[in-house]
Amino acid sequence: MRIKYDCINVIDKNMKRTATIAFIAVTIACASCIFCTLCVSCSHNNTASIKQIALPKVEQMPNLPQPYKIINYKQKALDYDKLVFSFTPLCEAGTFIWLDSAKRNIPQVTFGLYTAIHDVRMGAHRNNGECHESINSLAALIGAGLMGIDKTNQNGFNFVKMVQNYFNSETGWNIMMNNTNPVSGKLGGGYGRDWWYDVLPNVLYYALCDIFPNVENADNIQYQVAEQFYKADSILNGNYDYSYFDYAKMQGMRNQIPYQQDAAGGHGYVLYAAYQKFKDLRYLEGAKSAIKALDEQKESRFYEILLPMGCYTAARLNAEQGTNYDIEKMLNWVFDGCKNPQARHGWGVISGTWGNYDISGLQGSLLDSGGYAFFMNSMKMAIPLVPLVKYQPQFARAIGKWMLNNVNAARLFYPDQIDDEHQALPEMKNIANGVIAYEGLRYQDAYNTPRLKNIHPVALGDGPNWMPDNPKETMFSLYSTSPAGVFGAMTDTTNVTGILRFNCNTTDFYSEREYPIYLYYNPYKNDTAVTYHASSEKVHLYDIVSKKYFPSITEITLTGDNAAVIVELPLGIKLR
Repeated sequence: MRIKYDCINVIDKNMKRTATIAFIAVTIACASCIFCTLCVSCSHNNTASIKQIALPKVEQMPNLPQPYKIINYKQKALDYDKLVFSFTPLCEAGTFIWLDSAKRNIPQVTFGLYTAIHDVRMGAHRNNGECHESINSLAALIGAGLMGIDKTNQNGFNFVKMVQNYFNSETGWNIMMNNTNPVSGKLGGGYGRDWWYDVLPNVLYYALCDIFPNVENADNIQYQVAEQFYKADSILNGNYDYSYFDYAKMQGMRNQIPYQQDAAGGHGYVLYAAYQKFKDLRYLEGAKSAIKALDEQKESRFYEILLPMGCYTAARLNAEQGTNYDIEKMLNWVFDGCKNPQARHGWGVISGTWGNYDISGLQGSLLDSGGYAFFMNSMKMAIPLVPLVKYQPQFARAIGKWMLNNVNAARLFYPDQIDDEHQALPEMKNIANGVIAYEGLRYQDAYNTPRLKNIHPVALGDGPNWMPDNPKETMFSLYSTSPAGVFGAMTDTTNVTGILRFNCNTTDFYSEREYPIYLYYNPYKNDTAVTYHASSEKVHLYDIVSKKYFPSITEITLTGDNAAVIVELPLGIKLR
């Protein structure tokens, strides 16, 4: 059975507008090989709930992880922005930002952020000040923007305009890249060209432009990026078996980097966002072509983030454009990970207990030293997968349970949230006021530190390995912590321990977000009542999963070990 989502139209009689929520058409392959289609509308008269699809890796995770603690990610994100974007030191580590006056690509001054604390490659007086990474700067702006901080006018700087220098016009690639100057930057291109480093900045830039629209020159850059991605996908024609793509020569390239077929997910995401923005049907066809290439791959090529972006794009295309991509297969590719030794194998979502800590839900290497989770990856994966349930609510329970584990375990990256015994640098944990996290969390120490022998897990980072003279505090990672606002903006606790509320609109960029939509997961066996705080008194609460209205707007009852995707619908609407 394959499940395909089209759209439910929510008709607001008063405001004369329509918004897409979800609509399920179940196509069943009959024994006679004749297909029959059953269309189910989300009417309150139809009480058949949407059957949840289990993901095997998520089923390995505990319903309620232990020890359980949800930290205040909102405050962490606000403190991070204040600390990192200050040109005067606010902590022992000093400052983390500088101005880059090289005016590369665009005739304006931009800024750089350290990738890790005291990274020797970086700063105003090293490598002409041009050594900094867009995957860090863009993520920091996205995280802050989601928290409501106006990065277009902060302390006299328009940081959103300043990151346009990453648009590499001088190379002829005409896309956002990880460095303003890939030659002098030696980041992203320093390992040999790497497709991940070339596609992700464009994914992040499109997201940033939805948070901060109408910034001068942004539309032009987004248009040129869309044109380049459309041309590239047309040339690739479904074959993404390359290490990277030369966007100047318009040619797929191969080097020592494993082939990165999941780049199709990043291409599809950018092109569908471009279609929503510019309404150019070529971009829609390009998005379909890229996601079709992803869907037709034979096995997982998952690495960090581009495949999850493809899962989300496929879900939206199914819901909004009537396609029929296999979302369950793709999600299992993400969670189970890549198993082909010729690719970046071993990358997936971790489940289990390390020492006395449940670390399920974190993303990273399943194999390195018994497991190596990364903070950045774990947070960024929430960007596409939380809003995915709006379009494919049959995965609401799986995503809700995963996010509960993910958000709980992610606190362990912060030096003030894991005990001294389980971190590499307890003597330096306050160097940045506990605001900047360790890059990773390993099952066991990789540096053969006697104190950490037989300790599981260990919070640490790879910074000292990047350069022989990098100090040990480069284990504290800015690039990893920059997206903290993603968790901060989308995650709320409730009055019931273990039940969280996730805002499905937070990162559903370039979409209709007329009505509040929240994902809840109940980890308990019994039905549980939870206080609900509605945005208005003039709404109904409707659950996409159960296809039922709640009788009250101040309390909801969640079915045991199940999820709800709750929409606040204005009074006077009807569902079709």
